[in-house]
Amino acid sequence: MSHRPHSLRGYLYIAAATFLWGVAATLGRAAFTGRLLPEGQALAPIDPLILSQSRTTISFLVLLPVMALRFGWRRLRLPLADVGRLFLLGVLGVAASNFFYYLAIQRTNVATAILLQYTAPIWVLLYAFARRLKKPMLQHVAAVAMAVSGIAMDMEPFGSGGLRLDTIGVTAALLSAFSFAFYNIFGHTILARYDHWTVLLYTIFSASLFWMFVNPPWKVAAAHHSGEQWIFLLVFSLVSVLGPFAFYFAGLPYLEPTRAIVASCLEPVFAVVMAAIVLAEIMGPLQTAGIALVLAAIVVVQMPGRGARQASTMVEPIE
Repeated sequence: MSHRPHSLRGYLYIAAATFLWGVAATLGRAAFTGRLLPEGQALAPIDPLILSQSRTTISFLVLLPVMALRFGWRRLRLPLADVGRLFLLGVLGVAASNFFYYLAIQRTNVATAILLQYTAPIWVLLYAFARRLKKPMLQHVAAVAMAVSGIAMDMEPFGSGGLRLDTIGVTAALLSAFSFAFYNIFGHTILARYDHWTVLLYTIFSASLFWMFVNPPWKVAAAHHSGEQWIFLLVFSLVSVLGPFAFYFAGLPYLEPTRAIVASCLEPVFAVVMAAIVLAEIMGPLQTAGIALVLAAIVVVQMPGRGARQASTMVEPIE
């Protein structure tokens, strides 16, 4: 039986997630450049730590009552061992990826942080080769190389002064890439056992607890954010976490990790395109070529290669 219709569904879910992440990137840029509010009013700056913490916490507080009303509290109870696995996914995957990404931006710049974070497809591919989950094929290596190269070409509009190398910043960006790779691999495994809404709920709950230890609630209250800032944080949470992660976790069971993470490289592509459309930021020939390269990478990684049939039991979507 062919799995292509299911693979297509997986790509559509991943594309929807990356589109929302691109919207979130544009929304954040608009808010902090004074183009979000009417009449040129600028939203007061929000600390990156608060931004990162609030988006998971608010998303959890929105999703929890919805899940309880739809499924009931008993349905949300899981074996303790699986709760532990989901906490690992939330802390070592989602929260760590976010934390190290923002630390990398603080110590370097956006271009450096994103470029190094999107080396994640390389680590996923190496993991698959090391565990013999995938036979080394030229098309997969080429697809990953094309995706990473396309991201590098797309980052010029967001970079200030090109790449900025700093030991702590580069280390943080690479740790963000490892975390990104981890939740693609580990999330794919755990989604074989539970529906993506349950996985999402526990994942953002564990990420929220992590942020509470990093930045306790009384410190958040002491910042005295305005009503406009809280409205922005609510919208930003739905657009950057709840919506995209719901789509991303829905797509993971239909795609093996290498294909999913290559498809996730659409996120900066969407960010570049929307910044050009909404914020009138110039998209030059280099960025256009980078977008084409990322799209080509997604096509290449999907193409059946020699020996794919023999390996299908290891890499095909879980149903």
